[in-house]
Amino acid sequence: MRPSNDAYEATLATLSAKSDTTKAIQYALNRWPALIYYCGDGRAEIDNLIAERALRGVALGGRNYLFVGADSGGERAAAMYSLIGTARLNGLDPEAYLAYVLERVADHPINRIDELLPWSVASSLPSTAHVEPIR
Repeated sequence: MRPSNDAYEATLATLSAKSDTTKAIQYALNRWPALIYYCGDGRAEIDNLIAERALRGVALGGRNYLFVGADSGGERAAAMYSLIGTARLNGLDPEAYLAYVLERVADHPINRIDELLPWSVASSLPSTAHVEPIR
């Protein structure tokens, strides 16, 4: 719930429209639902730095992927980046995770493919496959 208009309007009326304090109040009020969500859910991150850090390799390699050949090539690259990034976020070495999955995926039932996701196979991987999660 957003604070009452009277309270913040009275405060803003006493400040210069160009002051840093006014800008900060307006910024908070314009993002009020997100601020309430962040304060109410301890799992919510204050920023998206984890996602940005995970995608840094994609951004740096952008020119390399400019000509992937077709839309399907781009979709496959996106799927691979998603798997690699998810493995890293879950504290798994992407190479070890992908090797584990590639050894099993051909014989694995398609309707149980979720069993091969990083959080499902983490306990089956050796301790050497576990790394510090991206944070």
